[in-house]
Amino acid sequence: MFAGRQNELTKLEGIYSSGKFECVILHGRLRTGKTALLREFIKKKNCIYFAAQETSERENLEALVNTVEAYPTALAGESRMKYYYEEVFDRLEKLAKTERFIFIIDDYQFLVASNKKISELICRHIGQKLSNGQLMIILCGSSEAVMENETLGYASKFHGHRTAELKLEPFTFFETKRQYSGFSPFDIAIIYGLTSGIPKYLNMMNPELTVEQNIKNTFFNPSSELFEEPASFLRREVRDLAYYNAVLRAIASGLTKNSEIAAKVGLETSACTAYLRNLISFGLVGKYTPVTEKAGKKTIYEIEDSMFRFWYRFVPDNMSLIKCGMVDRIWRSVAREIPSFMKKVFEDICRQWVHQRNLSGNMPVRFVDVGRWWGYNLVTKTDTFIPIVAYSDDNHAFFGDAIWSDEPTDVDSLRSLEERSRIFRYPNRHYYLFSRSGFTDECADLARVYGANLVVFE
Repeated sequence: MFAGRQNELTKLEGIYSSGKFECVILHGRLRTGKTALLREFIKKKNCIYFAAQETSERENLEALVNTVEAYPTALAGESRMKYYYEEVFDRLEKLAKTERFIFIIDDYQFLVASNKKISELICRHIGQKLSNGQLMIILCGSSEAVMENETLGYASKFHGHRTAELKLEPFTFFETKRQYSGFSPFDIAIIYGLTSGIPKYLNMMNPELTVEQNIKNTFFNPSSELFEEPASFLRREVRDLAYYNAVLRAIASGLTKNSEIAAKVGLETSACTAYLRNLISFGLVGKYTPVTEKAGKKTIYEIEDSMFRFWYRFVPDNMSLIKCGMVDRIWRSVAREIPSFMKKVFEDICRQWVHQRNLSGNMPVRFVDVGRWWGYNLVTKTDTFIPIVAYSDDNHAFFGDAIWSDEPTDVDSLRSLEERSRIFRYPNRHYYLFSRSGFTDECADLARVYGANLVVFE
């Protein structure tokens, strides 16, 4: 099912409408819907679409030639091509001389793996002949490391040849809510947390089932694709799967510092840094610093992808029970921890809300950055965390908290937010309290005194 991506489609259509040579780099992590976007874009257009495979150079070349040969060309007198890249590019040049034509290589990282010089070869033909016609080349890949080295970086072969770049991100919560409206408002928030807004994962969720049934049918079902997804994902990216699994499990257990993670896994800190760096490039782990500070001792690591966060938190420890079919027993303990899991998800949703309103100019002032803050409170002598903090260049600051609870948020939550904000010396303060289940009358009364904004999840 193709859903959303209207902004991306509009960008591609705009590039296509130029009528001149274009070289577009489309990238993004696995499962974000890059291929589905391309298939939607090329409808009713002259296009040759080639999907590279994890195979030898010879087999990829043969498949590419056969794909180009299969295009119903009207070029008279063309003989069958031999298995040379040069003939492929000669044919593309001829096809694009008189009409707009698209050539797509999907899973470009596989073609690079089979032929280390393919980027140099393509760029040479762009410089010699392809750039003179109406060809639109799209190189699509899911390995961020390969795409950076081969097509995006300053030192890449495509520097100076690419004309546009498009990175496909997971859906935000609000995009998910629009595209998958079959779930109830509360359930769609949980479904978003379970899938991290990845279209592939979202399509595995059934709106006719409860959240409990969806979790049992996917994460706790050995025959489900989601049950095997983390391992399948990592096998496509890395070789030493064991250490990556161990690092992710350590982070899922609550460890956030490099030294803590390294000690838990049994690695030197420098080696652990390399694993973390790769996990960041895959879009699975995030490296965070308090929003008002530079990277330093307060830097922490968290699992960025909430689907992976859920999987590593609940599946490995219950693997034997899952394979024995004891799903109901597992669910009783997991259900009690869903609110704790949703706390981070809801905080992320609320930060997205702030980002959107900030970009659209619907906040009291335009904030420079939006993030989180944590550190030591010298007044209370305690570690302090504020889920949502933003600041402007003119001494305004935004402080927010997000409460995911079945009960209305009470006055203590607002008082706590105001007290924590005293760490900062911004003269102009804006308080926002977000709640899943509304607010008590006492909280609403205090909000009027503070001038705080109360936002109910809907």
